[in-house]
Amino acid sequence: MVGVLVTEANASERLGAVVVLHEAHERLSRLEVIYVDQGYSGPNFAGAVRQVCGDAVRVEVIKRSDKSFEVLPKRWIVERTFGWLNRYRRLSKDYEVYTDSSEAMIYGALIRLMLRRKAA
Repeated sequence: MVGVLVTEANASERLGAVVVLHEAHERLSRLEVIYVDQGYSGPNFAGAVRQVCGDAVRVEVIKRSDKSFEVLPKRWIVERTFGWLNRYRRLSKDYEVYTDSSEAMIYGALIRLMLRRKAA
């Protein structure tokens, strides 16, 4: 199951991540590592993740070493998914008025991607 949380533009991404983890806690029983970018670094976020998911889960920050292009481990998974989602017209811009509509569009796009891969 994919966890999607669509929030207002002024909402904190760190808080959104903790909310997603809290809602999906039972489905994440085997979770060991959470890969995040530098926006989620810091002891407060790592402490919140440990509080929600337990001490066995560690937060690993993927840092950029310099300004030039460099393939970062595990980061390509998220970037590739965002690239796939941006190919859908309704997801290429922020057209939706309600966050529930945006979330539904994301689920629809991901279902279509999975079905096309399954049929191939």
